[in-house]
Amino acid sequence: MWNEAIKAGGVAVITGGASGVGLAAAKECAMRGFSVVLADTSEREMARAAQSLAGQDADVKTVKTDVSDAQAVDRLADIAFDLGPVALLMNNAGIARPTKTWDNADNWRRMLEVNLFGVLNGAQAFLPRMIEADRPAVVINTGSKQGITTPPGNPGYNVSKAGLKVMTEMLAHELLAAKVPISAHLFVPGFTYTGMISSWLPEKPDAAWTSEETVSYLVDRLDRGDFYILCPDNEVTPEIDRKRVAWAAQDIVENRPALSRWHPEFAERFVAFEKPGRNVQEVRAS
Repeated sequence: MWNEAIKAGGVAVITGGASGVGLAAAKECAMRGFSVVLADTSEREMARAAQSLAGQDADVKTVKTDVSDAQAVDRLADIAFDLGPVALLMNNAGIARPTKTWDNADNWRRMLEVNLFGVLNGAQAFLPRMIEADRPAVVINTGSKQGITTPPGNPGYNVSKAGLKVMTEMLAHELLAAKVPISAHLFVPGFTYTGMISSWLPEKPDAAWTSEETVSYLVDRLDRGDFYILCPDNEVTPEIDRKRVAWAAQDIVENRPALSRWHPEFAERFVAFEKPGRNVQEVRAS
């Protein structure tokens, strides 16, 4: 529905829109003629973001919003629909906090409140009115590869993004079954150099994409109608992404140890599997 939504025009609402991928998406939407509503928690950063959009001759409004607060997201929806029909909802706001499964309970709760329930709040605040409007529109939920291949290190973050993946799959199916002109998409950036990363890496690593490159890839895949939009970067290719996802799924099929990609007994097999041109059957036989 991306191209149809552009033709129909309207309002683009982007949470976590004050910087990084959210701001890059806002610039893309403004360039394509949408009015833009930026939602974020920092009024100062939103003011800077709005100023950076000033040269694009687009209507831009900023709304301070904590997406974990359902009432705040309802207010955001009221403001957005007062400006016009919402043609794009990008649930992009997210946070990362350190966790262990047996520790950091407060961090677990906060990440689930923002990364998972924040997106649910967005869907429940906006979609009833988007469906009622019966106009072409798109919903983009920003996930993470950590919610798909679930690498060790931060279980709370992984769980929040894995839940988001499933929620977005369910949403896409529900919208299809409802026969409405609205599509949902799971947007999964690769290694992207954002403001959050720049705080501890002053210079962009060679492996990382810029936020603009990531959004350009997003738009290209939206043009093709893709649901799963896994972005590569300068180090991880689409082939590598597909192999990592396939390996993770095979853990269940083959009844391997949990997260066998990082299990010492399977380390060599995974390295062989990830090599270009190899597949599951070839590695299993070797």
